[in-house]
Amino acid sequence: MELQGTPVLVTGGAQGLGEATALHLAALGARVTVLDIQLERAQAVAERIGGLALHCDVTDPASAEAAIAAARARHGVARLLVNCAGGGAARRVVGKDGPMPMADFIKVVNLNLFGAFNMTRLAAADMMGAEPIDPVNGERGLVLFTASVAAFEGQVGQAAYTASKGALAALTIQLAREFAPQGVRAMAVAPGIFHTPLLETLPLAAQQALADSIPFPRRLGLPQEFAQLVGDIARNSYLNGEVIRIDGAVRLAPR
Repeated sequence: MELQGTPVLVTGGAQGLGEATALHLAALGARVTVLDIQLERAQAVAERIGGLALHCDVTDPASAEAAIAAARARHGVARLLVNCAGGGAARRVVGKDGPMPMADFIKVVNLNLFGAFNMTRLAAADMMGAEPIDPVNGERGLVLFTASVAAFEGQVGQAAYTASKGALAALTIQLAREFAPQGVRAMAVAPGIFHTPLLETLPLAAQQALADSIPFPRRLGLPQEFAQLVGDIARNSYLNGEVIRIDGAVRLAPR
């Protein structure tokens, strides 16, 4: 996929991995729409890249439809959707206070899994209704999930996060097969321990301990490295149906 002039949607684009992705794709010439519930922060990112910022609650079908329609009106049909919106909350399934409240589990799965699926079904429908961007291969677009190494090595206290990221990893090949006749690819990136705003809330000693657990390079991943991989995936049309780890060879310990 040629990114120059290509309309792109980035959810969770106001900060962290999403912000880095929006900046990188714009640098490659894409016409980026930054989608986030934090509109002011999204606008700040969009101003830096000459893009568009829109409020979007990925878990709300009406909000997602309105945001995609507004982006389409400004930039045209998006040919790349990068699902970066997500989050988590540590809690044991059975803790000292008893069973984990179902509401806690549902909240994380709703954001990470249902939110990404909601955006994907809508963006993919738009792509399928558009003309191919590659007349030779018939490619119409790409949907990309942000999974996690937690999809493969779930840690104690991370049931909801692990379940949601594992589901995204499993969906990747299924969607690639289902979308293949329409020329829409599906991919996922599974980041390891990255330097994000959430991680910055930890004490420096804790951050260093996490960095020291990574084989090589012995440091936290940089959001720009995640973004670079997204750009590489977009431009390599033979990548399809795969979950790519970007983690410095780390394998998460049980705790």
